[in-house]
Amino acid sequence: MSNPLQELANFGQSPWLDMISRRMLESGELARLIAEDGAKGVTSNPTLFDKAVSGSADYDPILRRALAEGVSEPHALFERIAIGDIRDAADALRPVYESSQGVDGYVSLEVSPTLAYDKDGTLAEAKRLWEAVGRKNLMIKIPATRPCLPAVEAALAQGLNVNVTLIFSLERYAAVMNSYLAALERRAKEGLPLAPIASVASFFVSRIDTAVDSLLPEGSPLKGRAAVANAKTAYHLFRKIFASPRFEALRQQGARVQRPLWASTGTKDPKYSDVLYVDGLIGPDTVNTIPPATWEAFRGHGQPAETLTAGVDEAKKLLESLKANGVDMGAVTAGLEDAGVKAFADSFESLLRNLAKKAEALRAAAHAPDAIPEAAQDRAAPAPAAHAPDAIPEAAQDRAAPADIVRRLWACDAGLWKTEEAHQRIIRNSLGWLRMPEAMPGRAAEIMAFVEEVRGAGFEHAVVLGMGGSSLAPEVLRRTFGRRHGYPTLHVLDSTDPDTVAAIEAAADPAKTLYIVASKSGTTTEPVAFQNYFLGKVRALKGDRAGEHFVAITDPGTFLEGFAREQRFRKTFINYADIGGRYSALSCFGMVPAALMGIDLQTFLARAGRMAEACKSVDETANPGLRLGLELAEQAAAGRDKITFLMSPEIESFGLWLEQLIAESIGKEGKGVVPITGEPIRLPEEYAADKVFVCIQTEGAADTRCSEVVRGLEAAGKPVFRIALVDALDLGAEFFRWEVATAVIGAMLGIDPFDQPDVQKAKDKTKTLLAELKQTGRLPSPEKHWEAEGLSLSFSQAAAGAAAGGTSSVEEPLARFLALAKKNDYIGLQVYLPSDGRHDEVLFEMRRALIRTRACSVQWGYGPRYLHSTGQLHKGGEDNGLFLVLCADGGTDLPIPDMACSFRQLVTAQAIGDFQALEAAGRRAVFIRVPADPAAALRRIADAVGQTVQVS
Repeated sequence: MSNPLQELANFGQSPWLDMISRRMLESGELARLIAEDGAKGVTSNPTLFDKAVSGSADYDPILRRALAEGVSEPHALFERIAIGDIRDAADALRPVYESSQGVDGYVSLEVSPTLAYDKDGTLAEAKRLWEAVGRKNLMIKIPATRPCLPAVEAALAQGLNVNVTLIFSLERYAAVMNSYLAALERRAKEGLPLAPIASVASFFVSRIDTAVDSLLPEGSPLKGRAAVANAKTAYHLFRKIFASPRFEALRQQGARVQRPLWASTGTKDPKYSDVLYVDGLIGPDTVNTIPPATWEAFRGHGQPAETLTAGVDEAKKLLESLKANGVDMGAVTAGLEDAGVKAFADSFESLLRNLAKKAEALRAAAHAPDAIPEAAQDRAAPAPAAHAPDAIPEAAQDRAAPADIVRRLWACDAGLWKTEEAHQRIIRNSLGWLRMPEAMPGRAAEIMAFVEEVRGAGFEHAVVLGMGGSSLAPEVLRRTFGRRHGYPTLHVLDSTDPDTVAAIEAAADPAKTLYIVASKSGTTTEPVAFQNYFLGKVRALKGDRAGEHFVAITDPGTFLEGFAREQRFRKTFINYADIGGRYSALSCFGMVPAALMGIDLQTFLARAGRMAEACKSVDETANPGLRLGLELAEQAAAGRDKITFLMSPEIESFGLWLEQLIAESIGKEGKGVVPITGEPIRLPEEYAADKVFVCIQTEGAADTRCSEVVRGLEAAGKPVFRIALVDALDLGAEFFRWEVATAVIGAMLGIDPFDQPDVQKAKDKTKTLLAELKQTGRLPSPEKHWEAEGLSLSFSQAAAGAAAGGTSSVEEPLARFLALAKKNDYIGLQVYLPSDGRHDEVLFEMRRALIRTRACSVQWGYGPRYLHSTGQLHKGGEDNGLFLVLCADGGTDLPIPDMACSFRQLVTAQAIGDFQALEAAGRRAVFIRVPADPAAALRRIADAVGQTVQVS
């Protein structure tokens, strides 16, 4: 799979990352970016350090040691942490430095911004920092203010590598290049080597557009174009200077060019492309230092091509047009330089204040009566009381080192889960979800611009056409947040039942509906069927403009991407290829539908981001995902492998997503953790000993019954985990917490949580059945072992004993089947009927009856949704389930254009195929046919189940 970041090298550009933090270094994230994305350098500044220090506890151990050594002055504390980070980053980049022969592999450290107009102070500090860091691949950042240009020349002449920063104007850039050449000439005159010297000139970009746009009238065609034009003109000047005889003489002595480095390349205005200042500035002998969100955006949909050398004359004309329209670029750039110096100085002062506050807090904590000794910081503290928010039952002490798990997880070390290469290949291409809280804010501008386009087009409905991982997060968000005024009503279609398809069509007029075709592979059967059906409906209304009603979300290079282009879909969102479906909630698959229904994307992703930062901590007590995963894995190892979720009503649908994440990730290799959601509440003494409970509630939740049950469970000594949310927007954080927890459970149980080997088995059975339908005109059906009252039952080989004896009453064969349940078994109720809620009440009663008479957990789901969710657990997990598969015998039908079957035939084949896959796996299963109008039959089955004898 191509990576646009790596492809930049083909055009002579080096991507450097505009970010540094202790967490990035310790987790292995920087090493991963170097290996996978071709990162060739790192830049830092006071603002980045301020965010890293004040926004986490990552530096607390370093600060504690410094304080213990008597270092307490804020500036000295800053240097203690900054120099350590710079050294470690330089060491990580040393192989890049050596393989490029000193062209790349640099880390930049800035002199104090308070010295921006003090050449002597700047030079002294530059030399001191150079010596303190002690790395050849260090660059000292010196501002390009006029007073500091002599310091730039002197530092270079004395052999320091220099990143000359805060360049805005062409005139100042010319002066910077002159300082570089003058420094080289001084060294040459003194007989000193030129080859080791490296320098970049940081030319700031996006801030130009922000300033110029504010001076232009609304709707001006010049808006959003000044920055790239300014940079292109600067690049033209660079090529001229470094092609001159003056430099050629230096080149002969080993001198390198001073490459332009495009800085401030994150898009500020959401109306513009989120990769505007990368796509438009690619050319030989350049560097682009890219902030993390833009880095992720360019990796996802950047367009590598040489763009700097094109349109230079047009760029110059645009700058002339700006002048004609009253924009004084000299005044703009002078103002930006002043503002830049002030902003960095303010950030540095803020950093020092925050360090002083943190130092005081750490000193106070060290003298508190219950202070934890520093040596114990890397070990978990005892869990808080079970009734406290986020409380987790006390853990056993002997288990894997939490810090090692965290480091290996964030380093994307596939060996954390499996040693076999086949598994590791899958795992290495499945960990992109770790980046989503950082990456998706960079795509928010693209998404929100699309949302505004959709609103402006007058769409009243948006329908997600998906299955499994591409539809469950949108379904959760739809049920949780409902409709917001002024935004389309969101619907989710993930059922091939024709009555459900018809219900969606009736609820959302195709003439006023946007259809979101969501498929990672681009060829998933169900989304393709939905797409074909509704595309036909819209074509009948809109003709060749039908594509305007469709948007695709898919991986790069899929059939769907090409089809969307051919059909002129309104938009195609290319997702990240290294994310599996069930881990894609925070990617485009979840966030595009979220934005379309009016969810506050910024807040939602910000909360996910805070959770992601917390989940990077090597301190178990401070890492919510790690702690939860370790505890649940420990509970499972102790035999408590059924996780019952108790939730506030407004977020209860979150269980649908949790079911898929946990069951499909962990249910394999004869092992598994069984998630149970939406189960009728029982008394504490009625729950089996194989259960652990997770209570997720929002603040002020009115579900007092749930709270009472939780208190009763805790009083009875049951293991209860409590998670408190501020409001529903905290689901952004919960998506990430549970992804981390699930990955940790997999690591603890020795399971690859990123494959789904048994899901394919049911798909293959379905394909075989449809092939036979095509050949013979009929679907083969399981052998009927009992038939009466409009019902028929077919038992798998493992449940053959239930077929014995003849009776006209359905109670007896069902009782014999349910009597096969053993201690610690669970029951799966799998329903291939309309999923629009029309049968929910009777199915809930059926589930209640099964719980009452069998005293075991009951998991239920609509097919084919559950095939892509809990279906993996059913076939690949432990053989501790009994499965009732319900399917309608005929009924309403709808054709599927360009497919060799109808929706009724497809859903029936999926139900039979799943039953056959369960039978092939040796599972105890019964296939139950109900009439086309199943209401009375479902009531009959619920009553029959209620009359069976309870298993002791």
